[in-house]
Amino acid sequence: MSACPPLWTGGPDPAGYYSFPQRQRQPDAANRAPQGVNKRTMYPITTGTSVFGLEYKDGVVLAADTLGSYGSMARFNNLPRVIRLNETTLVACSGDYADFQHLTEILEQKQIEEEMVGSDGASQGDTMSPKALHCWLTRFLYNKRSKFDPLWTTLIVGGIQDGKPFLGYVNMIGVAFTERAIATGIGADLAVPVFRNALEKKPASELSLEEAKELVRSVVRLCFFRDCRASSKFNMAVVSKDGAVVEEPEELNVDNSYWQYAKQTRGFD
Repeated sequence: MSACPPLWTGGPDPAGYYSFPQRQRQPDAANRAPQGVNKRTMYPITTGTSVFGLEYKDGVVLAADTLGSYGSMARFNNLPRVIRLNETTLVACSGDYADFQHLTEILEQKQIEEEMVGSDGASQGDTMSPKALHCWLTRFLYNKRSKFDPLWTTLIVGGIQDGKPFLGYVNMIGVAFTERAIATGIGADLAVPVFRNALEKKPASELSLEEAKELVRSVVRLCFFRDCRASSKFNMAVVSKDGAVVEEPEELNVDNSYWQYAKQTRGFD
């Protein structure tokens, strides 16, 4: 026999705890996976960098580039990281892309259930509001983290609720807050000061859609030049009282960039 029989049905295998002579160490019978090993992914593999969110007077603008980095290699060039959940809610993600795909499937199924039943159990369905989704994501990600099986993602939820813009942040351990302008990753250091400087001059309640889009483009451009994991190709999404739309990818114009300073930078990777 390759392993000792269990002490009781469904109980632990002694060979899983002790090294018996001439026996191969086996995992517990109760936790044994089909391949013989129970593993969890504890490090992100294919990742996306910063995402950006900004309120304006009629809604919210989100943006994220389409680059998926495989470690330090810019491997995938067309990975969308902004999704439209329903007419009032958008979600953007930075972090592990596989975890984002998994979470997207969960959210889409949750939205289907909301439409079929409704939050009050009635037959008339609902659409999930951005505040409700933000609260649910906070509890869901904190629960995953508490089980030592986190989703390596940082999310921005944007939407319209009760006629007002909503913009919320939640990360992999359940830390959450709402703000007028939000960025994740390195964008939290580079883009948020630009957002705040612009909003000091003109508050979000007075920004037009085109002004908000241009401000978001400026921080996407800023991070493209300073973040080696960023791309010049990005998706922008807008949610307002007219609905939520994820626009087609667009490309930054970098033809007029000034690269002469690069010749003076030496000794750095």
